Amino acid sequence: MEKEKPIPTAAEAVAGDGEAYRIRKVELADITKGFMDLLNQLSPSPPLTEEAFRARFEELAALGGDHLVLVAEDAATGRIAAAGAVLVERKFIRRCGRVGHVEDVVVDAAARGRGLGERVVRRLVEHAEGRGCYKVILNCTPELTGFYAKCGFVEKNAGHYLLCFHTKPYYFILRKNW
Repeated sequence: MEKEKPIPTAAEAVAGDGEAYRIRKVELADITKGFMDLLNQLSPSPPLTEEAFRARFEELAALGGDHLVLVAEDAATGRIAAAGAVLVERKFIRRCGRVGHVEDVVVDAAARGRGLGERVVRRLVEHAEGRGCYKVILNCTPELTGFYAKCGFVEKNAGHYLLCFHTKPYYFILRKNW
């Protein structure tokens, strides 16, 4: 039933003729190749220790194909220029269907406009389809809807809500009312 297209590791990924970037699975060594700096362009956060990075990497690896993080590695420099993730949600509805959730798509500011984001998203969508997902969804800011439309996504509705556990006002509202 599942028709997954294998995603190469760094050792397997080879940039083709004229390709300056390799799309591959994230690896432990990527912490030294600018992976976390890249993610900070998407959402600034405190630095991770190598131990914390390794622990999260191993936790996600244990999920197998239900959680995939891809990177685009610059073939010349080895730096990570783009990244994205897809999580597979297993549901009871739709005959125990699966839904892919695309998250954390980011392209380094210096590498934008080269199609890296589209290549990463396309591979994430292919992976979700190969895992048997009946749809792939994501949330994005209004200024990114054009980008995701180029990737084949259509805007469904504006029913996007957010609840953050550690920021105002949500934190205080939740604690006060519970």
